[in-house]
Amino acid sequence: MGTISSEKDNISKSYFAFFDLDRTITDSVSGKELALAACKGGLMKRYDLVSAVFLSLAHKMKLVDPSKAIIRMGEWVKGMNVEIMENLCADVFTEVLKPSVFPQVSNEIKLHRENQAGLVILSSTLAPIGRKMAEHLGMDDILCTELEAVEGQLTGRPRGNFCYGKEKLIRLKKYCEKNNSNLQDAWYYGDAFADLPALSIVGHPVCINPERKLEKIAKKKGWKIYYWKK
Repeated sequence: MGTISSEKDNISKSYFAFFDLDRTITDSVSGKELALAACKGGLMKRYDLVSAVFLSLAHKMKLVDPSKAIIRMGEWVKGMNVEIMENLCADVFTEVLKPSVFPQVSNEIKLHRENQAGLVILSSTLAPIGRKMAEHLGMDDILCTELEAVEGQLTGRPRGNFCYGKEKLIRLKKYCEKNNSNLQDAWYYGDAFADLPALSIVGHPVCINPERKLEKIAKKKGWKIYYWKK
């Protein structure tokens, strides 16, 4: 099943269920896997890979501004041909991400599909990966990070904002408004503390294997918490 373009009006749905991708749909982290594949394929220098790992850890420990870390990572693809990036994303999806999908995801998708809900991937992952995953799972749409390109070459900048943190809240809210859907009817599945803005705005927040800080908040607020395993 193909995805519905978010650039067009969506068909009528009873509500929308939004899913993060990394550590929520999959047990893997798409950005990390892309970096490893790029380094292995000679598309990224080993120094840049080490820097990417360091920034990821520093971000996790709140030692650097998350937006600056993401922007710095985006600069490493500057000058790369769009087709090469598309192929890299396709390979990583097939070889790593698809096999790492939590089996429990299918039950949630079935539940929402039976209730005539729209199913949307809302993730910081790159759009080519988001599209592959949405097609694989039979979901309707994606709201992901798009990379800017000029004459077939990536500029290293996002097209719009990186779909992360508060940007997820903004996109989720606009999507529901565009499709005349009540936020109190919406669901959001996420794992990270950075997902808190999106989780807080929907009527049905669900935490998947949440980070410790998010887990503490979720328990206090009485949100659903699922511990999924491969």
